[in-house]
Amino acid sequence: MPCALCCQHHRKRRAAALLSLPRGTSAVRRFLPSHHSEALRWTSVKAFTSDHAKQLDTAGLRREFLIEKIFEDDRYTMTYSHIDRIIIGGIQPRLRSVTIGDEVGKQLGVGYFLERREMGIINIGGAGLIEADGQRYEIGTEEALYIGQGARQLTFSSVDAERPAKFYYNSAPAHTRYPNKKITLAEAAPQTLGDDATSNRRTINKFIVPDVLPTCQLTMGLTKLAAGSLWNTMPCHTHERRMEVYFYFDMAEESAVFHMMGQPQETRHLLVHNEQAVISPSWSIHAGVGTSRYTFIWGMVGENQVFGDMDHLAVSELR
Repeated sequence: MPCALCCQHHRKRRAAALLSLPRGTSAVRRFLPSHHSEALRWTSVKAFTSDHAKQLDTAGLRREFLIEKIFEDDRYTMTYSHIDRIIIGGIQPRLRSVTIGDEVGKQLGVGYFLERREMGIINIGGAGLIEADGQRYEIGTEEALYIGQGARQLTFSSVDAERPAKFYYNSAPAHTRYPNKKITLAEAAPQTLGDDATSNRRTINKFIVPDVLPTCQLTMGLTKLAAGSLWNTMPCHTHERRMEVYFYFDMAEESAVFHMMGQPQETRHLLVHNEQAVISPSWSIHAGVGTSRYTFIWGMVGENQVFGDMDHLAVSELR
């Protein structure tokens, strides 16, 4: 049984750790274990029910559902969500390569990051290189790479430090290994939806979907809005059997997206800026309207990989 002195010492250390957090930051989200790597910024986000979420104020919604910082020079970020155990992050090698080492395994209770996971990556920056267990891939702007379960040595680098690669990624639990595969924009499965008259015309480029390659559960794609269109995913939907993450980018500094979330009868919104992401539970709508042009990457994990498995909602049903 621990002595009172040890308990007091532990409380002091914990209090000091909490005081060192940025003002307004949740301890649940931001506490870093002592064994974290200097190259890693790790965040953990708990799952929320719809009844709890609708009681949150603006700061609470942003804390629990918005990822404000995806990219940092020469580091990799990881946000671990308890919603379907998805991991969201970014890797931006500028002056040196960035390696995801075995230290991540300690966070996940395994030997290394992809021991029981798969990973999808889309590059939104300059040309870059990814090496997975000695196999090298050149990944250009708006090209993707799927890395299957079991890859251990992962190294990321940029071709030009003046225009570094920006590797945005999602990772999901995996039960078997599928081959690594690079996917170009030309190889993605496109689908155009919407109309100019309703300002929601967009092309969905499906990079990581069953029609392109096999995965355990992860699907990812990149949606481009047509000139003059500002709405995405409106009319909106939910999908009870999958969660989703939206990553917004290609935005002007002063622009923003009003991202709609919440249950259809209890909608809320988040103000999202360039290179920020929103976690969307299965019970939540996910749609947005921008003050100017933007692009976004979506990633889904859950019960199935059927893209059309959605519960559609009319605009008149929203509250």
